[in-house]
Amino acid sequence: MTLTVNGCHVMAKPTGSVCNIDCNYCFYLEKEALYPERKQNWRMSDETLEQYIRQHIEAQQSQQVTFAWQGGEPTMMGLPFFHRVIALCEKYGQGKQIQHALQTNGILMNPEWAAFFAEHHFLIGLSIDGPQALHDTYRVTRAGGGTHAKVMEALALLKQHNVEFNTLTVVGKHNVSHAREVYEFLLAAGSRYIQFIPLVERISTAETSALNLVLPGESAATLAPWTVPSRQFGEFLSEIFDIWVRRDIGRVSVQMFDVAIAAWNSQPPVLCVHTETCGHAFALESNGDLYNCDHFVYPEHRLGNIHQQDIRELNNSEQAYAFGQAKRDTLTTDCRQCEFRFVCHGGCPKHRFAVSFTGQPGHNYLCAGYKHFFRHITRDMNLLRDLLNGGYPPEAMIYAQAQKSVAVGSVSRNDPCPCGSGKKYKKCCLQS
Repeated sequence: MTLTVNGCHVMAKPTGSVCNIDCNYCFYLEKEALYPERKQNWRMSDETLEQYIRQHIEAQQSQQVTFAWQGGEPTMMGLPFFHRVIALCEKYGQGKQIQHALQTNGILMNPEWAAFFAEHHFLIGLSIDGPQALHDTYRVTRAGGGTHAKVMEALALLKQHNVEFNTLTVVGKHNVSHAREVYEFLLAAGSRYIQFIPLVERISTAETSALNLVLPGESAATLAPWTVPSRQFGEFLSEIFDIWVRRDIGRVSVQMFDVAIAAWNSQPPVLCVHTETCGHAFALESNGDLYNCDHFVYPEHRLGNIHQQDIRELNNSEQAYAFGQAKRDTLTTDCRQCEFRFVCHGGCPKHRFAVSFTGQPGHNYLCAGYKHFFRHITRDMNLLRDLLNGGYPPEAMIYAQAQKSVAVGSVSRNDPCPCGSGKKYKKCCLQS
């Protein structure tokens, strides 16, 4: 089979699974069991780095190339490593526009790091699970201490140096009941680009399992205690959406809401979780091993090593193609017939270990939550689609929502304006 795939995404992990904190719920820390020989020598070598930079640029057919750095904790490599990254990108750039994104826990952030990120226009993803009591539930040091204060210091440095950043919030049992509190905290902290990641893991019950956290197809497993309840995840998103659509649309980007907007307007998905097919968003381990996906770093999903095969070849391999097509081809009947398939597409294959309503295995565990959320936002999404098609900006939804509240008699002239401006209705949207 001859395949022609246009480019790929690679999540590079220069420290492998090595991290400087010990998040109890982290699915990647235990990947060290796959590479026991690297306990002392875990850093990506200069040879592997150069191979990766060159191959990743050559694998892209567009003029824009994005390097994504994750871990573990990528800042543990030190600033000299990333200065070398910049030099190699200049060496092999071929005139292309190269961008960098780096996900960090913020613990090692200092003025030197922040200045480097600003100079080279890195997009920084900062992991934070909400206010201190919620964040420090699982995101702790190896000694068990909280990390919230250090993360807030890192956020302040990013803002001080005008570094573009977004926040990544893991949503699990610890914070799913605090939707408004989490959202308002992130806004108050200065985040305007927000990602909510559902925490879903299963723990192996097999005595011979090398890894505790298992693949979807393995039956000898039980839900991890920190896993977010499906329906509650949908309620979490819905509660935040109701605030956002009436007050913050147009000034705050929430990734899951962007997914919905794109789907309702027949635009390409903005998140691999909700694409129809996948298979070309890889994870690169520090020794050059390339895997189908960050969530599928298991021996059976190893595509190869970039010291033996280049990224372009692995991207166009039958294994990569088959993995991506399976996302669409293995949908349950319930999923195929679902009214929200156009936006959801069955969700991430990692989460397909539940039984569907009609009794089919391989259904997405988060289905109930997704359905609740998509059903909850349908009326507003239809209205927003009509406004956007009419040439109005997204912010027009705020005025439309305010007018709807007035129409049903829930707002009088002297009440606070439903747009959330803080002014009285008569001094705000009524005048519009």
